[in-house]
Amino acid sequence: MEDRQIIDLYWKRNENAINESNIKYGAYCTTIANNILQSKNDSEECVNDTWYHAWNAIPPEIPQKLSLFFGRITRNLAIDRFRKNRSKKSGGGQFEICLDELSECIGDNNHFEERIILKDSLNDFLRNIPQKNREIFMMRYWYMMSVHNIAERQGISEGSVKMILQRLRNKLKVHLEREGITI
Repeated sequence: MEDRQIIDLYWKRNENAINESNIKYGAYCTTIANNILQSKNDSEECVNDTWYHAWNAIPPEIPQKLSLFFGRITRNLAIDRFRKNRSKKSGGGQFEICLDELSECIGDNNHFEERIILKDSLNDFLRNIPQKNREIFMMRYWYMMSVHNIAERQGISEGSVKMILQRLRNKLKVHLEREGITI
């Protein structure tokens, strides 16, 4: 089913919208959640919560790109669940590793205004790097994929992925400093 048809089902409050969303985007959302949570049960709950949140958001919102809309909801829910789980017990997983890597460039205690500026600068940075590097960066820091999975997907060695990510973080740090964003 096409995205427009799925959105129309949400607008009509037709419960088939959830089923069609799950058929088309369930695996995608599960991957996002699992990369962050590293737990099948928690990931499944996040995906189910995604459909609930989408049901409450559409209408009035009309997503421009349904996959990104669902991905954003799933990612935010998974991060919230990760933080909740982590507060109960110390955890690991890709989420924490990715944040540690990025904190070298962007810090981790930004105020709201600083986050907006940082977001714009990060988007500018991503627009100006080669597509393959942008994909690797996004796989690691948006989808929270492991270095191993990125290497398999890109058909390169784990060492190459690590090197590309290190160089990208260094370039990002220089880019942010040039933009006047300090950590």
